[in-house]
Amino acid sequence: MKPKSFENIYHVHRNSRVKRWFYIFMALAIITLFLPWTQNIKTAGTVTTLYQEQRPQQLNSPIPGRIVKWYVKNGDFVKKGDTILKLSEVKEDYMDPMLIDRTEEQVAAKKGVRDFYEAKVGTTNAQLEALNSARELKLQQLKVKIQQLNNKLAAEEAELKAAENALTLSADQYERQQKMYNEGLVSLTQFQQRSVSYQNALAKKTAAENKLAQTRQEVIATTIEQNATIQDYTEKLSKIQGDRFQSMGQIESSSGEIAKLENQMSNYKIRQGLYHVLASQDGQIVQLHKSGIGEILKDGESIGSIVPLNVDYAVEIYIKPVDLPLVKPGQRVMCIFDGFPAIVFSGWPNTSYGTFAGKVIAVESNINANGLFKALVVEEKGKKPWPPQIKIGAGVQGIAILNDVPVWYELWRNINGFPADYYTVQPDKSEKKDEKKK
Repeated sequence: MKPKSFENIYHVHRNSRVKRWFYIFMALAIITLFLPWTQNIKTAGTVTTLYQEQRPQQLNSPIPGRIVKWYVKNGDFVKKGDTILKLSEVKEDYMDPMLIDRTEEQVAAKKGVRDFYEAKVGTTNAQLEALNSARELKLQQLKVKIQQLNNKLAAEEAELKAAENALTLSADQYERQQKMYNEGLVSLTQFQQRSVSYQNALAKKTAAENKLAQTRQEVIATTIEQNATIQDYTEKLSKIQGDRFQSMGQIESSSGEIAKLENQMSNYKIRQGLYHVLASQDGQIVQLHKSGIGEILKDGESIGSIVPLNVDYAVEIYIKPVDLPLVKPGQRVMCIFDGFPAIVFSGWPNTSYGTFAGKVIAVESNINANGLFKALVVEEKGKKPWPPQIKIGAGVQGIAILNDVPVWYELWRNINGFPADYYTVQPDKSEKKDEKKK
């Protein structure tokens, strides 16, 4: 008789279902090998934004100064234009409380000097006009006088010609009378009368010559006077022109000094407006570096940071060089944000829970210091929206979606160490329609 334990341990003669389950498992395994599998590339990255103005901005001191009062603290939310802190002046060049008023007085004084020189230039212009008129009048007078002397000279030349003709006639008569007197044809009295007539004609000729010579001297003297008048007025006009140019130079110099002072005054006004450091945009104040009252800030020194409130989030992921040819703009990427639980099926990303769809918009051509290439991913429209609670700098796990292949092919590829299939992302139908419309 066999013991009862023998029946419980040995089942040699009993029917077994192992073979059935083996075939079932084999069939399931074969079916599984032909199921679709989505190839993917796993990457890591961080949350960022596409626009520079939406990134965290540093708050810098525009001028050196001493902190007088704080209006915010770490974590406060501010709007654009809100006052962060108030500064007081530390440079002795700007400590005068009446600096702008005194600069305005200097500007007014310089404008007065310029107005004076402008009036002087106006007076000089009047003097030039008067001198030019006087010169023209004087030269006209001398011209008339020279014309009169020329007329007088012509008359005296004619008078001299008549005297010469009379002298010639009287000389002929005198010679004939003397010959007749020598021959005894005429009396001594007649001869003496003819001799007196000859002497009178000679005297008239000499007087006419002297008169003509005097008139010629007057013409020469008047011409010299005309040249001297031109020279005299030229010197006077040159001197007044020099004074005029000097005054005009003073006007230009005063205008330059006025512009410089006005520039200084404008700078002073702008500088006084910089004593209050204002928020550049709506955001949250973080990482304030200074504390207390009375601390000195240097020019351009960082005060803290402001994180913008309105941000268009994006994700920057880092890709290995071997995977770079597989990532193109327009490619889909499933994102897993830190702090948001996700159940991920690597080969079936569409059925993963807690992942958010994105689309690659750019891939940098330059490698980063970490030896990886950076790509930018934005939210894919029409899919599940990204969670609004994400923040810039948070970690992200990215799954770049590649080709759909059977499971057996993916196993074979991984066993042999082959790379994922290269393929080109096809544009959406809607994008094609937009391109046709354009």
